[in-house]
Amino acid sequence: MRDLFIGNRNQKDIYVDATKDLDPSIGRTEQQDTRSVNRDRNSKAAGASFAASSEPCYGALDLGTNNCRLLIARRRADSFEIVDAFSRIVRLGEGLGASGALSVGAMNRTIDALRVCSNKLKWHGVTRHRLVATEACRIAGNGAEFITRVQDETGLALEIVDRESEARLAAAGAAPLIDGNAKSALIFDIGGGSTEVMWMEHDGTDFRMKAWTSLPAGVVTLSERVGGGRNVTEDVYSAMKTVVNGYLQPFIAQVRASVNASAVPSHLLGTSGTVTTIAGVHLELRSYDRAKVDGSWLSDRQVRKVVDRLRAMSYEERMQNGCIGRERADLVLAGCAILDEIHHAFPASRIRVADRGLREGILSELIKGDA
Repeated sequence: MRDLFIGNRNQKDIYVDATKDLDPSIGRTEQQDTRSVNRDRNSKAAGASFAASSEPCYGALDLGTNNCRLLIARRRADSFEIVDAFSRIVRLGEGLGASGALSVGAMNRTIDALRVCSNKLKWHGVTRHRLVATEACRIAGNGAEFITRVQDETGLALEIVDRESEARLAAAGAAPLIDGNAKSALIFDIGGGSTEVMWMEHDGTDFRMKAWTSLPAGVVTLSERVGGGRNVTEDVYSAMKTVVNGYLQPFIAQVRASVNASAVPSHLLGTSGTVTTIAGVHLELRSYDRAKVDGSWLSDRQVRKVVDRLRAMSYEERMQNGCIGRERADLVLAGCAILDEIHHAFPASRIRVADRGLREGILSELIKGDA
């Protein structure tokens, strides 16, 4: 494949902190939804100020197999400031592996979330946006039909992006967190339906994506394929790792043959709910806190300790953890299995955690295009 220039490695985005007044007992997903509701109800003056600003708002929506996520931002010098955000677990791809189609219930849940996104885009007067759908809509037999329904019912024109575009955008969004002294880094994005893995190398000016792959395994699809979920036995966990290992082998061979014989990057950089959850658990947070997680570093031993801890928990214990919550309790171990195999294949001693990715990549491209 051609080299893909990422650039803008030193960009720093700026997020509005709207979580400090929330009840710490609320789970991670509920926090995100509550943040959006509270902002709608209690921040009318701020919203009017945003609408009156001369700086235009940009929007980035990522509809994945598991999550529906939106960011709205304004330009801030050579970066951007997030002025609103929304995230809801919709499980659009639930049952997709067995049926080959999006279910009525999953589509209805997703439409409800997308209505919220549509209202936010209107409220902030967003004129420049990119709204993308990924793996679930790519592979579902009724994916295109669902996209048409979304436009009819919400007014949102979603774009089903290919795997290379998804990998490129995720890398662009996470790249600012690559260590400035690194010669190489492996970025991975563990999604609901697929996992993107990108080998990055510095060319003397900035980082370029030298190799990439998209594994047809995410936390939802892997759990459903192997039978993981609430009660993950040793055999089930081992089976999940075996599946991921098989998918990774061609990419490992590609990196070793054409990019780096050792296939050991300076560090890993993970952008997904799996790694942010692991970071939150490691930090002993009572509830998820992006400000403490995004950009944090974990050693391989720290990751191993948390993964072992999560595997030893019951489903109920995982559900009660403030950094996991009931919506992720049955999926987090599938993510751990994927992470285990990525780290085994590319055994860097450090992992950096990114609570950013595809949406930030979209925002960067939109703003750069208007510069």
